[in-house]
Amino acid sequence: MNFRIFFTDFLVCVGFACYSQPQQSALPVTIGFYNVENLFDTDDDPATKDSEFLPDGLNQWSQERYLHKLANISKVIAAMNVDVIGLAEIENRKVLEDLVIHPNIANKRYQIAHFDMRDERGIDVALLYKPSVFKVFSVHHKLIIDAAEPDFKTRDILWVKGLFQGDTLHVAVNHWPSRSGGKEDKRLIAAQTLRHAVDSVLRVNLKSNIVIMGDLNDDPNNKSVKKILMASDSKEKKYTLINTSEPTFKQGYGTLAYNGIWNLFDQIIISSSLQDGVGSEYVSESFTVFAPKWMQESTGKYEGMPMRTFRGPEYNPEGYSDHFPVFIRIQKK
Repeated sequence: MNFRIFFTDFLVCVGFACYSQPQQSALPVTIGFYNVENLFDTDDDPATKDSEFLPDGLNQWSQERYLHKLANISKVIAAMNVDVIGLAEIENRKVLEDLVIHPNIANKRYQIAHFDMRDERGIDVALLYKPSVFKVFSVHHKLIIDAAEPDFKTRDILWVKGLFQGDTLHVAVNHWPSRSGGKEDKRLIAAQTLRHAVDSVLRVNLKSNIVIMGDLNDDPNNKSVKKILMASDSKEKKYTLINTSEPTFKQGYGTLAYNGIWNLFDQIIISSSLQDGVGSEYVSESFTVFAPKWMQESTGKYEGMPMRTFRGPEYNPEGYSDHFPVFIRIQKK
């Protein structure tokens, strides 16, 4: 076992230990995010490029494979024991409806917040939540538009507002443009769009509770996150959002790996009101990369990395995603 794998296992233990600390006044709520990597159904959507994930497509995406994927993703969500979770790379509302009734998580009675989005492949983001924990008032989506390239399409930002621990909570679920083709400018636009949305809330109430989550396709130290979104674990006043993920990133750990290099694209960022000692509070150092052994490749050059549904062209029925999920805990003081 190398230290990286030990660290992820250790984080999981720390996270669950936080859940049962007797001195706390109430059990914390777990809020997570998971890029599930291509949760597609088997139906052809003529409006999107989903041909790879059809029974006669490149991935031979049969009903059996689809059901395996639902079982594996629901197993992860059940093991995380989350109350609210954002998802990326889901095809449509149908796959969400099939997911929440899967026997692995049906007893959690998750409700769905979702919009069909403009991504060419047809993948969206969504939020699952327990209505006993988060009572949703409104669901909106914020378009990411490049004025210089009006035909560019990507995932919108899902913005969900509701009642949480006796106060209003805003949750923003993101899946920013990928790094393929050198699209940094697109991620800067996504960060700017999100920053404007945050500012519009804070102008009304500086103490608003906001949780931002998502696959940002950038690390916490990249320009989009640090300079445009202005999110950091630094106490400098210029950073108005707290990146709970950054301490983990600074220690060299991540949620996905490429060519042996770890990235922490999957992040959870909070407004400063969630660390002001009043009302709902982020449980210190509770940000966790959820990476138990059964979600990791066990041998070979990919040992310790996320176990994927496809290793190149090879289908693995036991695979989950190319990302590890993450979560934080929030407690009512």
